[in-house]
Amino acid sequence: MNKNIIISGVGGQGILTMASIIDLAAMNLGLNVKQAEVHGMSQRGGAVESHLRISSGEIFSDLIPKGKADLILSIEPMESLRYLPFLSPDGVIVTATEPYVNIGNYPDEKELLETIANSANHVFVNAGLLAKEAGSAKSYNVVMLGAAAPYLEIATEELEKAIGMFFNRKGKEMVDLNIKAFRLGWANSLNEQK
Repeated sequence: MNKNIIISGVGGQGILTMASIIDLAAMNLGLNVKQAEVHGMSQRGGAVESHLRISSGEIFSDLIPKGKADLILSIEPMESLRYLPFLSPDGVIVTATEPYVNIGNYPDEKELLETIANSANHVFVNAGLLAKEAGSAKSYNVVMLGAAAPYLEIATEELEKAIGMFFNRKGKEMVDLNIKAFRLGWANSLNEQK
């Protein structure tokens, strides 16, 4: 197995939480993992990215070269476009549809989603709606993780186990809420594959 994943969004959206859960699931399976992250101005609404490389073999670099990402998982639609040059020809973008508007000249939402749709294989996720259905708007990132699950080549049971391990210190209620969020995202992705 070889999987190159870029996770992107804006500071405070849970990018590093998603990366940690994927890392944990992969390591539980005995896979090799390398991760690099950039979160410079993240506390001020700046861009955050995480490069994840997962392999059954040796991994020599933690950074994913342009044209080599199998998956771009983005919690913010404009951020998914920023990383489009990294996507392989057969890669997939899984992106939330709700923008995080933190600049005055943010592109038109409809045009932004059309550009993504015309650029790559994609799955659009109304993560805010699904997170509320799960029981907390804060589970937005775990909804997105669930939506990406069909493309990770890691069994959903392993990802759910990693979610349980990650959120265990916050109690059973938090684990259950996040597993529900994960499953809602996963079901959305299966229904929306394009």
